[in-house]
Amino acid sequence: MPTPFPEDERDDTDRRRAALYIAPFLLLGIGNLLLILTWGVNPLWGFAILPPILFISVIGWIAFKGGFAHGRDDGPEDGVGE
Repeated sequence: MPTPFPEDERDDTDRRRAALYIAPFLLLGIGNLLLILTWGVNPLWGFAILPPILFISVIGWIAFKGGFAHGRDDGPEDGVGE
Protein backbone atom coordinates (compact mmCIF):
# COMPACT_ATOMS: atom_id res chain seq x y z
CA MET A 1 0.00 0.00 0.00
CA PRO A 2 1.55 3.35 -1.01
CA THR A 3 2.04 6.06 1.56
CA PRO A 4 -0.55 8.85 1.39
CA PHE A 5 2.15 11.52 1.66
CA PRO A 6 4.91 11.26 -0.93
CA GLU A 7 8.33 11.78 0.56
CA ASP A 8 10.47 13.17 -2.20
CA GLU A 9 13.35 15.59 -1.95
CA ARG A 10 11.49 18.35 -3.77
CA ASP A 11 9.11 18.93 -0.86
CA ASP A 12 12.05 19.31 1.52
CA THR A 13 13.84 21.75 -0.78
CA ASP A 14 10.64 23.77 -1.25
CA ARG A 15 10.37 24.18 2.52
CA ARG A 16 14.00 25.21 2.77
CA ARG A 17 13.68 27.64 -0.15
CA ALA A 18 10.52 29.16 1.34
CA ALA A 19 12.24 29.63 4.69
CA LEU A 20 15.21 31.32 3.01
CA TYR A 21 12.94 33.72 1.14
CA ILE A 22 10.86 34.64 4.18
CA ALA A 23 13.66 34.82 6.79
CA PRO A 24 14.82 38.39 5.92
CA PHE A 25 11.30 39.76 6.27
CA LEU A 26 10.74 37.93 9.53
CA LEU A 27 14.06 39.21 10.88
CA LEU A 28 13.17 42.78 9.85
CA GLY A 29 9.84 42.48 11.66
CA ILE A 30 11.40 41.06 14.81
CA GLY A 31 14.12 43.73 14.65
CA ASN A 32 11.43 46.39 14.36
CA LEU A 33 9.70 44.91 17.39
CA LEU A 34 12.92 44.98 19.40
CA LEU A 35 13.62 48.55 18.31
CA ILE A 36 10.19 49.68 19.45
CA LEU A 37 10.65 47.96 22.80
CA THR A 38 14.12 49.47 23.36
CA TRP A 39 12.86 52.99 22.60
CA GLY A 40 10.84 52.81 25.77
CA VAL A 41 7.44 52.77 24.12
CA ASN A 42 4.69 50.97 25.99
CA PRO A 43 5.40 47.22 25.56
CA LEU A 44 1.78 46.69 24.61
CA TRP A 45 2.44 48.48 21.30
CA GLY A 46 5.42 46.23 20.64
CA PHE A 47 3.43 43.08 21.19
CA ALA A 48 0.50 44.45 19.21
CA ILE A 49 2.59 44.34 16.03
CA LEU A 50 3.90 40.81 16.66
CA PRO A 51 0.81 38.89 15.38
CA PRO A 52 0.72 40.68 11.99
CA ILE A 53 4.46 40.06 11.54
CA LEU A 54 4.04 36.36 12.24
CA PHE A 55 0.86 36.10 10.16
CA ILE A 56 2.39 37.67 7.06
CA SER A 57 5.52 35.54 7.47
CA VAL A 58 3.48 32.34 7.66
CA ILE A 59 1.31 33.33 4.68
CA GLY A 60 4.44 34.13 2.68
CA TRP A 61 6.04 30.82 3.66
CA ILE A 62 2.94 28.91 2.56
CA ALA A 63 2.84 30.82 -0.73
CA PHE A 64 6.49 30.13 -1.53
CA LYS A 65 6.29 26.52 -0.36
CA GLY A 66 3.16 25.85 -2.37
CA GLY A 67 4.60 27.37 -5.51
CA PHE A 68 2.15 30.19 -6.09
CA ALA A 69 3.65 30.82 -9.54
CA HIS A 70 3.32 27.30 -10.94
CA GLY A 71 1.26 27.02 -14.10
CA ARG A 72 1.16 30.75 -14.78
CA ASP A 73 2.88 30.47 -18.17
CA ASP A 74 0.12 28.47 -19.86
CA GLY A 75 -1.89 31.54 -20.77
CA PRO A 76 -5.33 32.65 -19.65
CA GLU A 77 -7.85 29.93 -19.05
CA ASP A 78 -10.90 32.16 -18.89
CA GLY A 79 -11.21 32.56 -22.65
CA VAL A 80 -10.56 36.30 -22.69
CA GLY A 81 -8.87 37.48 -25.89
CA GLU A 82 -9.89 34.58 -28.10
